[in-house]
Amino acid sequence: MFKIIKRGQRKSSKPESIEPPTSSAPPPSVTVNHASRSSAAAPPPQAGPNSLPALNSAATEVLPPLKDVPASDRHVLVLRKFQVCCFSFDFSDTLKSAREKEIKRQTLLELLDLVQSGSCKLNETLQEELVKMISVNIFRCLPPASHENSASETGDPDEDDVYLEPSWLHLQLVYELLLRYIVSSDTDTKVAKRYIDHSFVLKLLDLFDSEDPREREYLKTILHRIYGKFMVHRPFIRKAINNIFYRFIFETERHSGIGEFLEILGSIINGFALPMKEEHKLFLTRALIPLHKPKSISTYHQQLSYCITQFVEKDYKLADTVIRGLLKYWPVTNCGKEVLFLGELEEVLEATQSAEFQRCMVPLFRQIGRCLNSSHFQFFLIIGTLQVAERALFLWNNEHIVGLIAQNRQVILPLIFEALERNMQGHWNQAVHGLTGNVRRMFLEMDAELFEECDRQFAEKEARSRDLEEQRELNWKRLEAVACQSNGDHMVMVR
Repeated sequence: MFKIIKRGQRKSSKPESIEPPTSSAPPPSVTVNHASRSSAAAPPPQAGPNSLPALNSAATEVLPPLKDVPASDRHVLVLRKFQVCCFSFDFSDTLKSAREKEIKRQTLLELLDLVQSGSCKLNETLQEELVKMISVNIFRCLPPASHENSASETGDPDEDDVYLEPSWLHLQLVYELLLRYIVSSDTDTKVAKRYIDHSFVLKLLDLFDSEDPREREYLKTILHRIYGKFMVHRPFIRKAINNIFYRFIFETERHSGIGEFLEILGSIINGFALPMKEEHKLFLTRALIPLHKPKSISTYHQQLSYCITQFVEKDYKLADTVIRGLLKYWPVTNCGKEVLFLGELEEVLEATQSAEFQRCMVPLFRQIGRCLNSSHFQFFLIIGTLQVAERALFLWNNEHIVGLIAQNRQVILPLIFEALERNMQGHWNQAVHGLTGNVRRMFLEMDAELFEECDRQFAEKEARSRDLEEQRELNWKRLEAVACQSNGDHMVMVR
């Protein structure tokens, strides 16, 4: 039976360390009388030239510990232990096959110690059988995700129940074994790439949709290590992740591992050489920026913001592209998402230089003006819009941003002056009122003459608006008078 837990903030935790058995007695290893469930993702391992005959389903054979056999027989015994670990068990019933489950666990621990210690170097046949055994265990059909049966549109992890993988007792050891094999100094990439191939990587990427955060954490670490060690796979991995992003953005908007992919990409982007390749710039514009579109952005926004900021810090000329991309996907009715955008915008502006700022400042501060004047009179959105207005005003607490604004105040102040004045005249919240007053004083100290000119233009605009309103009222009164004179008893005036 699956264990249901309440999903918390999806923060990655470090993989649990795997210790070899502390008991002085050797771990029992046997071949098990159990029907193997074949996986569509990975077929059961074929017997290699040095492997033993197929297991007899009617018998259980005890295998000795590796340290108790001569070195000449050790490879054959390792192959048989790989076969033992290819059997799968039903973990919905904790009492079913309890002895066999423990035998497999102890065997995995022994194999893990073997790979980690390097006491028995794995030849090519053993490496092939090891990867086959790992594939049989980890490549499987994932259970239906909880969000597929949920009416939630936000993908908020606090709102969904998630399932912990019931076979984690074994699965964790298999993942640790794969990780130790990849990072081992004894693993020759020229040999290993025959088994850790494109097909293997694609199946590994599919597993990132697992709802178990422990599994995603291992997958993240393993994929990162594969990317670092197997240089031949790097373009393929980037392209495959791009394809997952495209499907998520434009088709499903449902995936459990977007945050983990972005964490990996954050490290990859940090290592990009300069000048940046066109391929990487296209990745920014076609994948990363459109990731701001899905409603579930809150589950991965922190990692996305880091990747975006890395691009701008690497190449400051990309700031205009990034800011215009943010404006393209700027939310209209989702206040929480708008607050996230404002936070990311501040990080991007921190890395923005004056020339790039000037290219996008007009549309940028038109949007900021709208944020300052969020629809705070819509009472069902009152808390969210208050957060938006406050977060927008906090931009003036950043010295670098204030410096950019001061250099371009002749353009910026006229764009937001009306929003500031309307906050001062009519905003009900004291915090927003106080922050607005601070921003007004800042502009007044920057350029009193410009401030007075904007104030004069605003007063003239308000006067024209009042005149138009009065003229409109007068026109209605005239129409009503004419209607009354023209048999108005049978007419109803509707404004």
